[in-house]
Formats: sequence, C-alpha cells, structure tokens
Amino acid sequence: MKTDDRHPPPFRHRVMVTGTGAVTPLGEGVAALHNRVVNGESGLTDGEGHCQTFDPHAVLSRKGIHATDRFSQLALVAAEEAIRQAGWSDGLPYAPERVMCVIGSVAGGVLTFEEQLTTMRRNGTDAVSRHAVPMMASHSAAVQIAVRHRLRGETYCVTSGCASGTQAIGLGVRAIRSGAADAAVVGGADAPLTNFMRSAYLNAGIMSPTGISVPFDEGRDGFLMGEGAGVLVLESAESAERRGRTALGEILGYGSSCDAFHVLSPAEDGVAAMDAVRHALGDAGIAPGELSYLNAHATGSARDDRLEIAAVRGVLADALETLPMSSTKSATGHLMGAAGAVEAIATLMALNARVAPPTVGLRRPDASLGALRHVLHAVPLTTAPGRRPVGMSTTFGFGGHNAVLVLEGATA
Repeated sequence: MKTDDRHPPPFRHRVMVTGTGAVTPLGEGVAALHNRVVNGESGLTDGEGHCQTFDPHAVLSRKGIHATDRFSQLALVAAEEAIRQAGWSDGLPYAPERVMCVIGSVAGGVLTFEEQLTTMRRNGTDAVSRHAVPMMASHSAAVQIAVRHRLRGETYCVTSGCASGTQAIGLGVRAIRSGAADAAVVGGADAPLTNFMRSAYLNAGIMSPTGISVPFDEGRDGFLMGEGAGVLVLESAESAERRGRTALGEILGYGSSCDAFHVLSPAEDGVAAMDAVRHALGDAGIAPGELSYLNAHATGSARDDRLEIAAVRGVLADALETLPMSSTKSATGHLMGAAGAVEAIATLMALNARVAPPTVGLRRPDASLGALRHVLHAVPLTTAPGRRPVGMSTTFGFGGHNAVLVLEGATA
C-alpha cells in the first residue's frame, strides 16, 4: 500500500458494533448463520436460498404481517435480534432524533407487487390492497423498523445493487464518525424469490441455469438467489463505553466507488474496485499483511470471480496468497441487498470465533485465478500476539457499485 493512502483524520468517533441480527436460509439468528456455515452446511434447496423456517409471528401481530411485505418482515426480525443484543429492548439509550436507520434493498416489495398485479388482472382495480403502496416501497423496511423502535433520526433505503447492505453500513459509520448521529441501525433485506425475478436474472444471463454455483469452483456458471436480512446496531465507542456496553467489534474502515462502466457488468480494468479496497484499508489504517480473513463477494460467476480476484490482488498483492478467503454465499445463495450486511456479520463472527468458514461445496478451485488460500474446511485464524483479528468483506454489485468494509474483532 502507498503510504499516502494511510492517513485517517486526527480525530473521529470510533464506530463499534453492539448488536447483530440475521435471518438467512441457514435459519433465524446470527448463531445459526455462523455455526452452520462453519460446519460446512448449506441452506440452498432446489437451487435457491429459502428462509424455510422463518416465522415473523414472534415479532409481528397477524395484522402487522398482513400489512408488510416479506422483505420488511425479514428486516424487522433481524433488527429485533440486533436491538435486543445491543441492550435497547427497554428503551433507546439515546435521544430518538440521534439514532438513524438505513436498510438497503434491491427488490423491495417485489413479492407484493407481483401478487397485487395478478389480483388486479384477475379481479379488477378495486381488488388491489390499500396496503400495496407501503408494502411495495423499498424504504418500507427502514420505516417499519424506525416506527417500531421510535427512531427519529435519518431513515431511508439505499438501493445500489448487491452493495446496498454494505453501503447502508458505511453511511451509518460516516454519520457516527462525524457526530451527526450517536447510533445507527443499519443493514439490508431482500425477498426476491419470485417468478418475475427468476426470469429476469436468468434471461440476463447472470443466474445459474444449472444450479451449479459454488464460488471459485471451476464448474460454476452463475449465481443462485436467496432471501434474508442482516442488521447491525452501531454506536460510537464513547457512547457504548459510557453505558457499559461491551462491543462485538469495530468498523475500522469503509471504502466505496463506482465503475461508471455498465448498468450490469463490472469493468474489466478493475480500477474502481481497487479504489474501494484501497480506500477501505487506508480508512482503517491497515496494511494488507495485517488482515486475518477475507469474505469475498464471489457470487458463483466465473467472469465476476476473475475480475474480483484481479482487483483485490491489485491492492493486497502477495498478501492475498496466504490470506484465508472464502465466500459465505456458497451457503446462503446471493441475498442481493442483504448480502453485504449478512456477510459483514459473518465476517465479524468469524473474527470473534477465530475461525474462517469454508466456501461450502468447493472441491475444484479454479486454477486460472492464481495462487489463493481457499478455505475448503473451517480453519483457525491467526493474528499477531496481542492484536485483535482484522477481516475484510467485499461487495461488488450490479451497476458497478463497489463497497468494502474492514472489521476488527472484539478481543485480542
């Protein structure tokens, strides 16, 4: 890394993670996400990542379920877990106007849209639900969380392709660092498993037509869709310490960029993707050799894997050859707008457990990608004595949206 890339400002509020919540095809809760992926289990069935055991009734009333799209339900349940873990269940520890909420999503309430469109065509315009508009809106998950927990700070949705969840986290980080917010509830949610979405991605030539979608494997031919949500509670270090809350880890760095190349395909030169990686490391003040784990974006597309590895190698150089690397999409499928948030949580859990999860199902690593330390079975993470483990989570989304997080575990 160039020395002039490592120049964090002289003072800024450190950003701690005090709560995490997840709903994924591996089950409800962060523990299910971590334990099952570390054990090499997959949540994929019939070529998709369904949250088959998901039940929103513990959080939402029957009336509430009827008035919310599935993606909002996933977000609300994940947020409930994160807020409970952060110790906010008995009330906000901050002024409501000082807590922001940003939830990324690609498809928003697409399930509601398809269902209501079918209803209208069959039964006429009067049959369309009066709840359809708020259910379809991409910002509705963030609004529902804000309403439930009385968060009156900035509340909105980020829609930036597969980078949406990561960019939502990055916006929370920047707000807390600058003092614009004391805390933030951030993440991503999507429930895109509909006939229209399947057809759209298949016809675009980017989703696997065969179901062979193990990231980095020589036989892969595209991504597989999944549904889910990941939510993190972020607080300034001073605020968390003042209320006696033990942090789960810290967001050290965030970098983002845009390829400005194509609405779907990533740029071949990888310049913007490299910028995002470089900026995240510089923002964290971390050198490539100080990383302990890389959770790669790796969707299962041979071309995208090649471009991602080339971009990451362009910054990490030789450090990439010995850095444990895997893709948790191998166990969940591609969770679209939720992917970056869920993978950030999985990365943080890996750092705290000191174990890198495998790329589930990877048996024949693609040799054309060069020398890489693929994680085929869970392996212990190593770090310098007295240092907390540091990991990187990358997201390179449709539209050329690149977003990268550098996270640090809680204990040395």
